[in-house]
Amino acid sequence: MKIYKAFSLIIVASMLLVACGPAATTVAVSAPTTAPTQVPPTKAPTAVPPTAAPTEVPSTAAPTEVPAFSCAEPIKIGLITDVTGALAIYGVMILRSFMLGMEYATGAPGSAGEVYDFSATQQNNFMLGDCEIQVFVRDDQSTPDTTATLARELIDVENVNLLVGTVSSASTATLQGIALENKIPLIVAPAAANDITGVNFNEYTFRTSRNNYQDAMNECLYLNKEYKTFVQIAPDYAFGRGSAEAFRDACTLGGGTFVADDIFAPLDTTDFTPYMEQILNSGAEAYIVTWAGGGFVPLMQAAVDLGVSEKMALAATFIDNTLMPIWYGNAVGSTNGILYQYAAPHPANPANDFLVAQTKPRYGVMPDLFDGDGMNAAIMAIEAIKATNGDMNGDALVAAMEGMSFEGPKGTVYARPEDHVAIQDMYILKLVNLTDPDANFYEYVETTRPEPPCLLPENLKDRCGDLPYGSLSGQ
Repeated sequence: MKIYKAFSLIIVASMLLVACGPAATTVAVSAPTTAPTQVPPTKAPTAVPPTAAPTEVPSTAAPTEVPAFSCAEPIKIGLITDVTGALAIYGVMILRSFMLGMEYATGAPGSAGEVYDFSATQQNNFMLGDCEIQVFVRDDQSTPDTTATLARELIDVENVNLLVGTVSSASTATLQGIALENKIPLIVAPAAANDITGVNFNEYTFRTSRNNYQDAMNECLYLNKEYKTFVQIAPDYAFGRGSAEAFRDACTLGGGTFVADDIFAPLDTTDFTPYMEQILNSGAEAYIVTWAGGGFVPLMQAAVDLGVSEKMALAATFIDNTLMPIWYGNAVGSTNGILYQYAAPHPANPANDFLVAQTKPRYGVMPDLFDGDGMNAAIMAIEAIKATNGDMNGDALVAAMEGMSFEGPKGTVYARPEDHVAIQDMYILKLVNLTDPDANFYEYVETTRPEPPCLLPENLKDRCGDLPYGSLSGQ
């Protein structure tokens, strides 16, 4: 058996992106031979644009011609994301990529100019033919109560026709309820919790983000090639248990065996010694960790102290461009899953070409982990508007969006009509360096297109049709 020594605190960040319903983690990681004892804090950015934006920007002409289009009155979209809160590192990805997506889909920049600066304006107007589309931007700081207040203000004061957001899955659940009450479609990006299009499903909720089940399917595809036996630990609340079920299902169907019961610890655990002892005594080749927040630090410290990291492989995903060099410094050569990477091979894809060409000149960085989600949300919104010929009645938009396919930076995205899950490409990559100035750290391995089970509540099971219900096996 090939042994990987693993110490990775990346999950603290990658999990927080969907806090209160974080992205799950897996896939083998080579790690440092000596684990660090201190973890530098990750500070959320306070400004959206770069400190010094380049003065020259390449041509912004959209590669496809925008058809003639008109509307009797402006169409209004409310975008809620995290600009200054705990998850701003991810929220700003959505902010810039949504604006670039609107520009790509309408053929020209908005009224805010080629670089959107939230501190300067919270509105950006685009023209689709002769129809004005107004985008109102709000910062919820990943706080559900703030999300609720902002959503109601956008609906009651600004009279928005469509909502987009948000980063935190807990905030997204709040947003879903308000959208349903007002019969206004919501496009979710980038929150990943299964519950969004599972137990919390309503007909007005769609997503361009993947769900945690898709993460599990993508990553277990590779894990099953390297390891045969697994054990996993997760926080003892709805997300942790749901994520553990997804990984157990996906990895088992791929030929793996879980040699012990899933281990669940309270979210506020600070001493993980007894849990790490269970993992060490399981005899598994690899252990899968799903966690959210700072608890991952003492969890991994316990793994190091007990020698777990010397004897077993840790499963973890590749994360955003900023944190990769911090957390993966000794993991070059490892192969993991990722939901989007700008340099991964895509089909002939003008959308990704546009995103890659425009992001760094305007915002000083290459497209990152969730830029694909943000751009896809904008493209989906414009495609829905065109499909209804500008009819912004919620039911008309829902009918247009169910079963919709469109081309975005990740290729074809399909809004599955049964549960509104976004079927999309995901990637397996090999980490080959952490020094490339454009964050092109990877070598391509393969593309997957996970089709997760239908997770709707029992009273909506009939919507699932022939899809596997509740698990990949349907059991």
